[in-house]
Amino acid sequence: MDRLQTPEDRFFQDLMGGCAEVRQAFSRHVGMNGHRLQTLMRLWRNGETSHSDLRHALAIDGASVTRLIKEFEAEGLVSRRIDPEDNRYTLAALTPRGERTAAGLARAHQDYQVRLLDGVTAEERETVLRVLGRLRANVARIPSEQE
Repeated sequence: MDRLQTPEDRFFQDLMGGCAEVRQAFSRHVGMNGHRLQTLMRLWRNGETSHSDLRHALAIDGASVTRLIKEFEAEGLVSRRIDPEDNRYTLAALTPRGERTAAGLARAHQDYQVRLLDGVTAEERETVLRVLGRLRANVARIPSEQE
């Protein structure tokens, strides 16, 4: 038996699918996978950061963070050092070459966003933001199963 798709199903499929398409398309546009891109941009925005903080911020496992940082280090984009205040942690920071690369990615991202919004009016943007705000408020009001 086929189950009919509800309007709510379609709304959320389109919403989530659209977000995923936009994110993946930018990664393809700059030739860098999402985790690499997010790591570089987080280091560019926040400066020197521990592997542990990157792991939490990017929602990936510690081994993946270490692998990414070591790859960036081999490419001359990132340097690593032991945290002098707590030698259990490793800190990562962009090198000057990494700073230039991340700044270029930030410019490319800004240009990409302008292209994506071509033909979308200010009113349409405000409507989307208002709807997303309402959805987020509704999410906050729905109790979790554990409560």
